Amino acid sequence: MLDEKAKRTLLRFIPHPLNICGVKDGDELNGFTVSWMTQASFQPPLITIAVRQDSRSHAMIKASQTFAISFLDASQKDLAEKFFQPQRRVGDKFGDVEFYTGEATGCPIIQAALGCVECQVKGSLEYGDHSVFLGEVVTAQIHQEGEPLLMKDTGWQYGG
Repeated sequence: MLDEKAKRTLLRFIPHPLNICGVKDGDELNGFTVSWMTQASFQPPLITIAVRQDSRSHAMIKASQTFAISFLDASQKDLAEKFFQPQRRVGDKFGDVEFYTGEATGCPIIQAALGCVECQVKGSLEYGDHSVFLGEVVTAQIHQEGEPLLMKDTGWQYGG
């Protein structure tokens, strides 16, 4: 029998970075805070992200087969919070955020981030309430020095 309290406690021990995932489908751009993300391979360079299946961003990744990750600095909790909100509720989340579109994917990338990677989807697993997308890193850029924003440093909890 699954001990729900133990499961929740132990799964929250997994460290989670907080970054912004930029997505596009045609001319439509969106972004969301991604906390379930990890490196999956050195050669080729692969990362995995988990995305809620009922989100607009999930549909956009499936359609375009691309995404970009903007790595947030420890001081950018406000950006992470802004991009946690569903697009259908807040509209254009990039309205007052300086960004550019990636050369390889056309996905939005936050200029003030520590840096970014652009990814081509190489596979996915749709099971449970999130899908796991496996992305091959096709570009990487450093914008500035800093320390990454981690979930544990915000006092927030997502998962478990």
